Amino acid sequence: MNTETEIQPAARGPGDHEVRDQIVAAATEHFSHYGYEKTTVSDLARAIGFSKAYIYKFFASKQSIGEAICHTCLRGIELQIEAAIASTDSAPEQLRRMFRVAVEASVALFNQDRKLYEIAVAAASEGWPTAVAYEARVRGHLQKILERGRAAGDFERKTPLDEAAQAIYLVMRPYLNPLLLRQSLQYSEDAPVQLSSLILRSLSP
Repeated sequence: MNTETEIQPAARGPGDHEVRDQIVAAATEHFSHYGYEKTTVSDLARAIGFSKAYIYKFFASKQSIGEAICHTCLRGIELQIEAAIASTDSAPEQLRRMFRVAVEASVALFNQDRKLYEIAVAAASEGWPTAVAYEARVRGHLQKILERGRAAGDFERKTPLDEAAQAIYLVMRPYLNPLLLRQSLQYSEDAPVQLSSLILRSLSP
């Protein structure tokens, strides 16, 4: 279950989800070839075979289409994070696995499709609602892990819970935020182990 309300791109126009999904699928392919920044809605309309006006019946802007794609990418990462957390009952191990899987999934997205990754970069740099909501849910997952660890006596209780969750998130953020990940890639293999060990030592009761 998500720790925060999941924000999805607002739908508009006819309730024909098949057409909306067709637009998103075609846009994903087009963005992956030509890049998000260099593509216009007119380009998409020509590529898909729809009129520009028809696309605007379903999406308010190019960003709205980008947000739909970004939501799918970020949700895929979050599902892996949730699975990692659910794979153990130990709060310290949950934190280790969450950090490792989150970094691996983010790096995999970066390596698989650089042009498509531009959408995630735009979302992070411009503060799109999908990216903001994703970061909030990641912090929520961290806070739940801290709560479990404190209840089990694994973690200290002096630091305010929200402050501890935010501090841990800030340590992880260079490897989760698409805009920052590009500068942190050289450390992505060792960082999850080293930083999670440092975090866990700081959380010792």
